[in-house]
Amino acid sequence: MPTNLPPECAKIEEAYREARDLGEKIRLLEELIACIPKHKGTDHLRADLRRRLSKLQDQSASGKGKTRIVSPYHIDREGAGQVVLIGPPNVGKSALVATFTNSNPEVSPSPFSTWEPTPGMMPVYDTQVQLIDTPPLNPDYVERDLMDLIRRADLVLLMVDVQADPLGQLEESLDLLKEYRIVPDLRRDEAEDPYRWAVVPLLVVVNKVDDEEADILLEIMQELMEEPWPLLPISVETGRGIDAFKTAVFEALGVVRVYSKPPGQPPDMSVPFVLRQGATVEELAGRVHKEILERLTAARVWGSAEHDGQMVGRDHVLQDGDIVELRT
Repeated sequence: MPTNLPPECAKIEEAYREARDLGEKIRLLEELIACIPKHKGTDHLRADLRRRLSKLQDQSASGKGKTRIVSPYHIDREGAGQVVLIGPPNVGKSALVATFTNSNPEVSPSPFSTWEPTPGMMPVYDTQVQLIDTPPLNPDYVERDLMDLIRRADLVLLMVDVQADPLGQLEESLDLLKEYRIVPDLRRDEAEDPYRWAVVPLLVVVNKVDDEEADILLEIMQELMEEPWPLLPISVETGRGIDAFKTAVFEALGVVRVYSKPPGQPPDMSVPFVLRQGATVEELAGRVHKEILERLTAARVWGSAEHDGQMVGRDHVLQDGDIVELRT
């Protein structure tokens, strides 16, 4: 919520986010719209809130959600992995998701324009990675469901703006995560209780590295860093560094692509099976079909075998790009 609004708006907004009853959400959203002053600077925000109110009213009219609303943060995994994009306001998270996925989150220069998580599918190689835009991290108000989403993610991308105190943004965001017992794998020693703390794989995305002048800012940031954070410099506006960004995300997910080959036929290279690193022929067979797994005797592998088409056993570990012909 923009900071120049009346303070009562922030109180209503917090009550709205905590409400679980559908009727209560509608009432509070109506109050919030009425609270916001009408002028040119709030037109965009008011329009977004009216769209949200309309959706809730339609849901109420259809009889859905009369007792409890399912959290929008409960997002099923899709594709090669679930990647959650977090960060402070105005660093470019929504612009990244809008530009490089099939989703269409609201992109606005105003802070806190993202109210709910928005998933999209980002093409990487010949597969898709689920990239989720989230509301900005704000120490004044944090949705616990957002923290739960971060804990469940296969990978967390923390985005900062290289042109707006990136080190300060990084540390403030990490401090906020730590308040909710979440630490990145680089700081796993800070997890005080391994059973109650979440250690998450995390990469730092540095946005607005648009040109050579911004490269200098990036170098300064790297020199001042006390820890060897894995940085992914990009420019959402120009597309600079995006290919390397996608590759790094795919590699950080720890998955491999495997292609099936029916006996006596060419391999199907259109849609790979995505498996975790270290997966075996047996695991691939289970993904293909339960009956094939039960009848599996061996497999021929092109790629990671000593020679193309070599016969291997069920425990053969597959590598990215392997072609596999399952034998039953």
